[in-house]
Amino acid sequence: MKKKVKVVGAIIENDKNEVLCALRSPEMSLPNLWEFPGGKVEEGEDIRTALEREIREELHCAIKALDIFSDTTYEYDTFIINLICIESKIISGTPVKSEHSKLVWLKRENLSSLKWAPADIPTVDKLSF
Repeated sequence: MKKKVKVVGAIIENDKNEVLCALRSPEMSLPNLWEFPGGKVEEGEDIRTALEREIREELHCAIKALDIFSDTTYEYDTFIINLICIESKIISGTPVKSEHSKLVWLKRENLSSLKWAPADIPTVDKLSF
């Protein structure tokens, strides 16, 4: 039986209506694919608390997790991911890459120009309308 993993991703928009996109590094699983920054929800952890913690750890800035935007389940070869993407707002600091290879801000209509991790694609499609 495949392991199920609950993951949260942040949909962070700047004042130019651009969305923050993160490129997974070659050392990460699913290398060189784009994703919404975030990470695993720990046992007993609230999804918004988990997202705020992950962004603090990964991007060295503080966010406020707001509304759930999408909830997707995707089956990879070795595990099943439940990705919950949450609209979020930066409340202090500026995102800085530490684990990712690159961070970019893109307009919603340009999101599909990137090669996304499969679990993130339904959210990209919904954002791109």
